[in-house]
Amino acid sequence: MHNSGIRKIVTYCEETLIEGQKQAATPLRMFGAAAVLRNPWAGHGFVEDLKPEIMAIAPVLGKLLTDTILGMTGSGAVIEAYGKAAIVGTSGEVEHASALIHTLHFGNFYRKAVGAKSYLSFTNVRGGPNCSIAIPMMHKDDEGMRSHYLTLQFAINDAPAPDEIVVALGASIGGRPHHRIGDRYKDLEALGSNEA
Repeated sequence: MHNSGIRKIVTYCEETLIEGQKQAATPLRMFGAAAVLRNPWAGHGFVEDLKPEIMAIAPVLGKLLTDTILGMTGSGAVIEAYGKAAIVGTSGEVEHASALIHTLHFGNFYRKAVGAKSYLSFTNVRGGPNCSIAIPMMHKDDEGMRSHYLTLQFAINDAPAPDEIVVALGASIGGRPHHRIGDRYKDLEALGSNEA
């Protein structure tokens, strides 16, 4: 990790016990793990080929953040919903944030660890210190299961600096406590269609 430019790791967890003034039968537990690192492209002007830095850094981040999330949840098997996010500081391009998370060299660590079938939902934005890290999540096996359409949100008070990137993973154990809007398959059935 010493060459990855990682300044710090931040973890976050929350447990929802009451939702809509009603006790949750099973509390919703959500977890986040974020790495704050130096933007490897900062100060170099427009860089055409991002691949060398992607190949050097993305696998390190993928393994580190996956291991961190698994340490918080206990195992990949218990994770039900998952997602990812990146924020580039104001001196960088949104493409820099995208570069580190939109590669199989990053995401496959997490997918394999949780045994997922669904793709990792994501956000990638530009922002400054204390910018909200919003990680959209969906069920790891079924992207149509609306009970697990969740967003984990937290912030880091000193990151990202203008020349930094924040890369994060999110996980949930459970879905929304009182989900009652059905899933997309019921809508398709009502529409008499197999297409969204």
